This record gives sequence, C-alpha cells and structure tokens, in this order.
Amino acid sequence: MQAVPATEMFHSGDCQRTARVLARIGDKWSVLVIMVLSEKPLRFNELRRAIAGISQRMLTLTLRGLERDGLVRRHLTPIIPPRVDYQLTELGRSLCEPVMALGAWVRRHGMKIERAQTLFDANKIKNAAATAATRAGPMPTITKS
Repeated sequence: MQAVPATEMFHSGDCQRTARVLARIGDKWSVLVIMVLSEKPLRFNELRRAIAGISQRMLTLTLRGLERDGLVRRHLTPIIPPRVDYQLTELGRSLCEPVMALGAWVRRHGMKIERAQTLFDANKIKNAAATAATRAGPMPTITKS
C-alpha cells in the first residue's frame, strides 16, 4: 500500500477519519491499555492494577471505546462468578508496533520536552512581567517641596 502525502490526506475525507482514530488511540489511557494488553489478556481488575492512576469509570469507558473500534475483544466465560477477560484483536495487535515505537520515542526524548516546557514557561512569565512593566510606564518620581 502506497503512503498518501499528508497534504493530500488533509484535503480529503480521510482527514476526519484520521482525526477520529487519533482521538481514540491518542488518548493516554487507550495507549496504556494497548501497551498492557500487548503482553497477554487480562481481567478488568488486573488491568486496573497495571495502569497507575486510572479510575474504574475511565477504564470502563476506555475499554468500551477500544472494543467499539475493534481493537479489544471482551471475552465472557460463563462460570460462577462470571469471568471477563480483555484481549487485543488482530487489529489491536497491529497497533502495538507504532504504540511501542511512540513509547520508546518518549523515553528517549521526554526529558528534552520537559526542559523545553520549563524554559518556555519561564520565558512566558518573564515576558509577561516585562509587558506589564512597559504598559505601566515609567515610575513616577517624588520630589520634595
């Protein structure tokens, strides 16, 4: 399959589709769920323990979205109590390589991004202070009479 140039893609119907897919797979929880499920199928609470900071509600919503998009399969084993496992579909597995590559890129460059953000924020504060001082005009002088 031949790659479509970005300029052509953004002027076609593919742009909206691309935006919708990236919104799903680009959110932090979906990426983490895909990375964790790339190792093996897991039950809900196993997934929740493996992903620090995710709430039960957010994990539920994320899994539903990934299932709706055909990336995750929910498998119910009819025992008592019922057992529900989540695993990546073939389509979901095909996403592992780019997701893992993105994770590797972040590990290599994350510190540089944090330094750039710190510098940007410091400059923004400095520039705001300079702008405020310029708008206030020169300090009035007090003379003794």
